[in-house]
Amino acid sequence: MDINVTVRKAEGDAYVVDLPGELDLYTSPAAKAAIQELIAQGHYYLVINLQRSRYIDSAGVSVLISALKGVREHGGAVNLVYANQLIKKIFEITSLEKIFGVFQDEQLAVKALARGKLPA
Repeated sequence: MDINVTVRKAEGDAYVVDLPGELDLYTSPAAKAAIQELIAQGHYYLVINLQRSRYIDSAGVSVLISALKGVREHGGAVNLVYANQLIKKIFEITSLEKIFGVFQDEQLAVKALARGKLPA
């Protein structure tokens, strides 16, 4: 299976990474490379859009956790966007929905990152 990873600039300092298809052992290296490139370029506010993802396995989850760790080292954040019930169940079972920002709408995920950057 292939994954067509796309990266695009969003509002503020946020970047959106679209991961349609299946995020698994075979496709996760492409996703990881795209995310690592963003972090290397100094982009630490990411929205990972899984709206068109059909499946995610442990390798895919590992990519997302690695992304979160990478941006947090620089004070950043990762928000996830998904509505797929199978993906939702994976994040609930693993309690990962507690460490990621989780949204059903990309625009809300981007706005939440912008709000998070405002001084208290």
